[in-house]
Amino acid sequence: MLALEGVSKTFNAGSPDERLALDGVDLDLREGDFAVLIGGNGAGKSTLLNVVAGEVQPDSGTVRIDGDDVTAIPAHRRSAQIARVFQDPTLGTAPDLTVQENLAIADSRGCRRGFRYALPRERTERFRRELSALGLGLEDRMRVRTDSLSGGQRQALSLVMALLRQPRILILDEHTAALDPRTAAVVMAATIAAISRTGVTTLMVTHNMQHAIDHGNRLAMLDSGRVIYEADQAEKAELTVHKLVERFGLNRDDALLT
Repeated sequence: MLALEGVSKTFNAGSPDERLALDGVDLDLREGDFAVLIGGNGAGKSTLLNVVAGEVQPDSGTVRIDGDDVTAIPAHRRSAQIARVFQDPTLGTAPDLTVQENLAIADSRGCRRGFRYALPRERTERFRRELSALGLGLEDRMRVRTDSLSGGQRQALSLVMALLRQPRILILDEHTAALDPRTAAVVMAATIAAISRTGVTTLMVTHNMQHAIDHGNRLAMLDSGRVIYEADQAEKAELTVHKLVERFGLNRDDALLT
């Protein structure tokens, strides 16, 4: 349902700072796939996500969703189909609004409705159910300003906000990397539960090799802007961090073995 065909992108073309970020990338995700994208710094992971989201236009190649060519469609028009959770917990929420207000705004994207109609009882109860599924107690903090939450709570809230409008594709952009290990584990568990519950097609970037092995049914490795390795669920079951590091020459900083 998401297909990248021959996607290439060069930044600062023709200048001394020219950088080839993507070099003829092909990637094909089926409905309900949970694909994990790994690779060293500068491998092209962020650029690939930005191309999928519509934030960056490729120099060549095609991006398709459900067979439709969306290559030239900008990010704001893809937002009804694609939701994204960023690495920085502060990017996905409005700090001066309450948890409930953030959810109402996320739920109203693409809808013509005045804010005074944003919080009827049935919507509030739906928000409460979605938050309760996280197991973080956020359903009891609906009227609390978001800037009073911890980083992990804000990231979990960002996840719920991303899924409220039932997007076709969920992009997770190293969404646990800025959290401490304990909080990252809690947010990752909430993420896996949400993906399992909704069945949303997911593309997750991580530097954590163990996460890449443990989560998802697909794995792709980028290097120098190219997909150099892909594994399905059966192949992933045979992988270890050591095998990945040894096979592809990753260093410990790239692999984040913690």
